[in-house]
Amino acid sequence: MTEAKPTARRDDVTLPPAEPLMLREAREAPEVVARQAADADVARVARQIADFGPSFVVTLARGSSDHAATTLRYGLETHLRLPVVSAAPSVAGVYHADVSYRGALVLAISQSGGSPDLVETLAQARRGGALTCALVNTPGSPLAHAADLVLPLHAGEERAVAATKSYLAALTLGARLLHAWRPDDHLGAALDALPGALRAVLAQEDRARQAALRLTGDQPTLVLGRGLHSGVAAEAALKLQETAGVAALAFSTAEFAHGPARLAEPGTPALFFQGRDATAPFTAASLETLRGYGAKVTLIGDSAAGQAADLPTQPTGHPLTDPAVSALAAQLLIAHAAVARGENPDAPPRLAKVTRTV
Repeated sequence: MTEAKPTARRDDVTLPPAEPLMLREAREAPEVVARQAADADVARVARQIADFGPSFVVTLARGSSDHAATTLRYGLETHLRLPVVSAAPSVAGVYHADVSYRGALVLAISQSGGSPDLVETLAQARRGGALTCALVNTPGSPLAHAADLVLPLHAGEERAVAATKSYLAALTLGARLLHAWRPDDHLGAALDALPGALRAVLAQEDRARQAALRLTGDQPTLVLGRGLHSGVAAEAALKLQETAGVAALAFSTAEFAHGPARLAEPGTPALFFQGRDATAPFTAASLETLRGYGAKVTLIGDSAAGQAADLPTQPTGHPLTDPAVSALAAQLLIAHAAVARGENPDAPPRLAKVTRTV
C-alpha cells in the first residue's frame, strides 16, 4: 500500500496533539455501556412508554444525534413494528407551525440538550398530545426540562468537538430502551456482550491507524452502508468532514445505484460498512460492484467475497447492537486519518462543541 502524503496544514488549524481527546473519549465506550446497564430508569421509562401505547414514533435530533436516530428508526420499525418519522425542527423553531402529535412518542436525542429549535419542537409536541422523551447527556438541560421523560446517555463529559462516546451512547441506549420496552433474549444477551465487542475493536487500533493512511488524500470519499448501518455511514462521513477536512459523501447502498454511482471513478477512496444482518447479501453485491468500478475500498465489519475486512468487528449476536461496534471502529480510523493529514480532530476550524440552531 502506498502511503498518501498529508495535505498542507492551513493557517487556521492547530497542530494535532500527540494523543487527541477524540481518541481518548472514543476509548471510553465500554465504560459508557456499562454505566447504562446499571441505570434502572431505562426499565421505568420503557414501562411508561408501553403504558402510553404510541401509535407511531417521531425522532427529533440534529447532526450526530440525528444519525443515531436513523439507526434507532430501523430498530423501532423492525423490533416493535411501529412507523417512525423524523421531525424537521425548523417547522416549530422557524415557521412556528403547530403540528398535531397526538398519539405519538417523540424521542429527542441530544448531547448538550441546549439547541433552541429542538427544545421548542419538543415543547410543542408535548402541548400537541405527544409523550415526549429526551435521551440527553446533560440531564439538567433545557431539552430535558421540556420532556415528560428523561434518560441520561451516561457518556460523561465530552470535550472534543467531535461527538464520539456520546454518539455511541445514543446508539446503545436506544437498543437498551427497545429491549426494555419489548424484551428479547437475543438482544439482552447481545447488550451483555457489547462491552467485550467494543474492547475487541479497541484492541486492533493499530490496524485502524494503518488503514487510515488510505483516507489522507484530497479526493472526495464515498461512505456506504445500508439499513441499520446507513446512519453509521452518515455519521462516519460527518466525522471525516469535520475532523479530517475530507469531502466525504454518505449514501445508502440501496440508493447509490440511482445516480451517485457516477462518482465512483477508478481510484476513488471509499469507506464501506458490511453488516451481518438481512442486508448482508445486498451490500456484498454492492461492494463487488464498487470494487469493479476501481474504487479503493476500506471495509469495516464483516469480510465479503473478494475482500477481507480491513477493520473486522466482532459480532455482538444481534443486528441492533452491531452498529455501535462498527461506529467505534470508524471513529478510531477517522481520528487517525485526521492526525495523518495534520489536522487537530479535537478543535476543527469554524466548529464549536455545542451548536445552537434556532
